[in-house]
Amino acid sequence: METLSCSCYDEKMKSKIILEPGIIKSFRIFTGVRIALVLFSAIEFLRGSEWIINSDFILIFIAVLDAILLFSFLSIPRLKIWFKQYHFPIAIIWATIGPILQLHIFISYYINHAPDRSILMFVTQPILVLFIPLVLISWQYNMQAVSFFCGFTFFTDLLLAYASYKLLGIPILTPIIGMAFMRTVMFLLVGNMIGNLMHVQREQHKHLILANDRLTRYAATLEQLTTSRERNRMARELHDVLAHTMSGVAVELEGVRALLHSNPEKAETLLGQSLQAVREGLTETRRSLQALRASPLEDLGLSLAISSLSESITCRSEIKINIDIDENMRDFPVEVQQCFYRVAQEALSNISLHAQAKQVDIALAFKEPNLELTIHDDGIGFDMNQIDLSQKYGLLGMRERVEMINGTLNIVSQPGEGTTINLLYGEQS
Repeated sequence: METLSCSCYDEKMKSKIILEPGIIKSFRIFTGVRIALVLFSAIEFLRGSEWIINSDFILIFIAVLDAILLFSFLSIPRLKIWFKQYHFPIAIIWATIGPILQLHIFISYYINHAPDRSILMFVTQPILVLFIPLVLISWQYNMQAVSFFCGFTFFTDLLLAYASYKLLGIPILTPIIGMAFMRTVMFLLVGNMIGNLMHVQREQHKHLILANDRLTRYAATLEQLTTSRERNRMARELHDVLAHTMSGVAVELEGVRALLHSNPEKAETLLGQSLQAVREGLTETRRSLQALRASPLEDLGLSLAISSLSESITCRSEIKINIDIDENMRDFPVEVQQCFYRVAQEALSNISLHAQAKQVDIALAFKEPNLELTIHDDGIGFDMNQIDLSQKYGLLGMRERVEMINGTLNIVSQPGEGTTINLLYGEQS
């Protein structure tokens, strides 16, 4: 999946060149700085000297106008729509060729009309101005584009200098070559540094996209898993509340029917217990639908809840239950207490319905840091190999609950020898 996502990302980037965020805004800022730089250089250059007719004004006007037009080209939204993907490359070419042409125009003019002016002042100025397209090319493209830019500016300078030398006899070839070579080396170093930084940033961005994609898929999977677990939990809750109540009522009603004629008083007592069990079951069902939690735990705690559950089973089935609960019981997480209570509830319900037991021993022991519940009955037992857990929702629900708290559940039973259920939670589980 990761390879597929990465491939799709790369193909998308190749099929459509996407401008880096903020690059056009930075381009406008750089161009504004260039306008200020041109004006400042002109003032410093012309201060304290006589201007030559109006030519200086024309040259300064050309430089300022070029920068202003480029700034406007970058700022007008309609031009971006018209030129589409060519808008940024055109601006880069403009920002590159403009300063180079101005350099040679200025040199050609002042060599003939003001030879006392220093050529180095004109030769070094484009280094600062050409930093703008260099930074932007390194930011947006790769090292190949930077190398092309450096080579283009170097050979353009050489051609224009050679043309000026051949056509006008201007001796500027040597200083132009020297400054162009130094500028090219410096541009390659700076461009390589910026390009490497941008490569790292793009790789990090790609990994963030992949990580976000994985998180999205994980969130969807987690949502499905949570929904599935919640359905299973609701099924267990309904089984614990409704099934236990109805099965207990069914047993008592069977006793009512058997004693209705032979022992009306006993039948009436069982009937009253059945009505009470139905009312309790209805109350607990309502609470379960509201919170889907074991309500006795909220009111009594684990120890008293198991004791109350045992007394309820004794009253309904006349099974003798012996309880041994540690007094030094500390609090455990709610999900752990609920698991222990539900396992005890399921075990006692099964004993009262199927085991035909006369006695049950319940032990809830706390041995730091473990909590252990053991339930043993002297009933008829069953053959573990003959039990299909997928069809026994009570046993299946017990195991699911124990797995959710990372506990250990052991069930030992043999026909005629009763059943022992052991639940352990803690470091040894």
